[in-house]
Amino acid sequence: MSDRDELKKYSWYSKIYKDEEDVSQNNKKPKKDEDSFWELVKTALIAVILALVIRTFAFEPFNIPSGSMVPTLLVGDYLFVSKYSYGYSQYAFPFGMASYDGRIFASEPERGDVAVFRQPKQTNIDYIKRIVGLPGDRIQVKQGILYINKEPVIRDRVGISQVEDVFGRLGNYTLYKEILPGNVDHYIIERSDEERLDNTPVFVVPEGHVFAMGDNRDNSQDSRAMAMVGFVPMDNLIGKAQFIFFSTNGSAEIWRFWQWPSAIRWERLFQSID
Repeated sequence: MSDRDELKKYSWYSKIYKDEEDVSQNNKKPKKDEDSFWELVKTALIAVILALVIRTFAFEPFNIPSGSMVPTLLVGDYLFVSKYSYGYSQYAFPFGMASYDGRIFASEPERGDVAVFRQPKQTNIDYIKRIVGLPGDRIQVKQGILYINKEPVIRDRVGISQVEDVFGRLGNYTLYKEILPGNVDHYIIERSDEERLDNTPVFVVPEGHVFAMGDNRDNSQDSRAMAMVGFVPMDNLIGKAQFIFFSTNGSAEIWRFWQWPSAIRWERLFQSID
């Protein structure tokens, strides 16, 4: 037995020894707390970097602010866009982190893809539309019917659909199934066949560009409006819309949490986008 162990039998030494242990433990606590703090910072930093990598190279979330893609997409839909689908241009990187021309690992879009892109005239704005024209295509709209390379696209009438406009007013629209070349089908709506963009000149899609249109044909500012949008450079493509992960009709205020369940469009959750 050591001298120290022998002394521990006396109460006066036990108290001193205990006080020494307490001081020693107290001296260790700040370092332990400091280590915990830096571990938390490290974990948070890794999470941020991982989120940025996923957002840049894999999937990026987008929400739908307008009705230009009704009936495919509704206001209040939240969706994931695959960034790898068309390759990586400077617009794939958040916060303007990169600046270069062209696309890395470039892949051509397919006719019928629903794509997110930077508006050609205002590259700080994201648009989402359907790609209907590829390089070299001759695109025209006559009496509401889309023509691709002089051939009318099949448009089968399905029925009448009630759609809410930007002012909250319900209106009757005709619902059609449109079948693009390659047997790519999707739904579109038309208020009439005599609207401003229902009759256009022939547009010849330049090399390195696509022609994009909204599925809500009479309420979409798209490639038909040459002065506002026009042909979309492939370098402006951000990604392909894949699926809806959340959707709300906007009827519940953020603080009225008890109304959230009734505001969620449950049937649209995890719906793929065609």
